[in-house]
Amino acid sequence: MTDDTKRRSRLRWVTLGEAVAVAAVIISGLGLWNNYQDRREARAEKAAEASRATAPTPFHLRAGTSADGSTLALSPVGTDHVIQGQTLRFPPSFKLSPVSTTSDTRIEASWFASALKDDRHSRQLPEETQGDERVPVMIETEYLAGDTALKARAFYDIGYALEGHFLRGASVKLRGLSLIGKAPASDAAADLRLAALWEARAGKPKK
Repeated sequence: MTDDTKRRSRLRWVTLGEAVAVAAVIISGLGLWNNYQDRREARAEKAAEASRATAPTPFHLRAGTSADGSTLALSPVGTDHVIQGQTLRFPPSFKLSPVSTTSDTRIEASWFASALKDDRHSRQLPEETQGDERVPVMIETEYLAGDTALKARAFYDIGYALEGHFLRGASVKLRGLSLIGKAPASDAAADLRLAALWEARAGKPKK
């Protein structure tokens, strides 16, 4: 083997060795990158879990109906919520002032029964119902979530029925409560929405 051949052979081995070294560096770099990505994803997941744990649970109400249908007893769905007080707003056509309660949170048929029947009469609706009807209300609730005082404003449907009684007219029986959706912070905007909801459920008054 000539000196020139030996030199070219050594150059090829050096080139091969360098290629192996570069490949090793690349593989090592990929491993480090994967480890970094795994650690970053793990940290992100832990942060998301911590955020979910500390984020307030959405506030919703449920209702229990009294035996005679005169009252709905309200309570929070979330077990970590404690109600401090509530304010109810009725459809503007009822011409009723908002009703406020403290920790004894409830809805009483007597608060709006006369206004409801008068409004239904103006719309020429039946004095008795077949099944359940719905009347929308806006409920603002002041409540505690842990040590934090919060407020929730939402529209709900009160389920009710009109039952006729001989010589005594019809009575309003409450059936339950169902969530419609969040309410705006403005009372004026809430009243507009209540008016639209009630028109959709009852129809326009007859002239």
